[in-house]
Amino acid sequence: MDRHLEAFLEMLAAERGAARNTLTAYRTDLEDAAAFATRQGVPLREAGPELLRAWLRHLADQGLSPRTAARRLSALRQYFGFLARDGLRADDPTAALDSPRLPPGLPKPLAEAEVEALLAGAAKLEGRRGALAVAVVELLYASGLRASELVALPAAALREDAPLVAIRGKGGRERLVPISARARAAALAARGEGPAMPGRQRWLFPSRGASGHLTRQTLGLLLKEAALAAGLDPARVSPHVLRHSFASHLLARGADLRSLQLLLGHADIATTQIYTQVLEERLRQVVQAHHPLAQG
Repeated sequence: MDRHLEAFLEMLAAERGAARNTLTAYRTDLEDAAAFATRQGVPLREAGPELLRAWLRHLADQGLSPRTAARRLSALRQYFGFLARDGLRADDPTAALDSPRLPPGLPKPLAEAEVEALLAGAAKLEGRRGALAVAVVELLYASGLRASELVALPAAALREDAPLVAIRGKGGRERLVPISARARAAALAARGEGPAMPGRQRWLFPSRGASGHLTRQTLGLLLKEAALAAGLDPARVSPHVLRHSFASHLLARGADLRSLQLLLGHADIATTQIYTQVLEERLRQVVQAHHPLAQG
């Protein structure tokens, strides 16, 4: 191995206390980059931005994921930063490189049992606040509504002759969302306990605030209170998490992506496809945990 690579790894171990697995990963990534540079007739320590871009393109051509490519680029950045700090190079060629575009992070939905626990926790809150908390959890989880869509539901949204509710989502796009009988009953119960307010005739969840309806901040606080009452980590519970849970649980139970796209109001099905990653990971874990040869 190049003595500069060896010195870099020794620095990671001695000064930063890097674990053995971390050092192995850095060694593998940098040796791969060094081998590529050598084939171009240049030692890695002398590589310029164009050669390093060519290496990144080579990784993409090999089918490596953007996340793996980003990890390898991170190793390069630290290596060349080390060379520059020690005066072994006058410049850092990685400063001119763009990081690979990473896909969105995987959603972290609640388990179905955790949603039921959240509902039970919401019901423990006192008075109208409890009824309101149950209603918003039911609606968010049963319909996949965004927070902004739920708080702006009109008072006429739950008419008996309108099982589908017209929602105006992002970009002014409208979609029809079914509301379950259970969610409808919870919302009507919360509304029945509400005091007279100026926005009561217009909004499903009126308030005395400037908007006339429940705010997103109050909605978020209600969910945190329900999570605490349920014994769940409140950091894991939000309107967005319940929307993710709605989508992930539907897909796990056999819903197709096109239907899910319509329900969520995604303009592009590529946005909806992130949920297939959640399902794939779940299936992988099931096989790993239960297949008789998976541990071999």
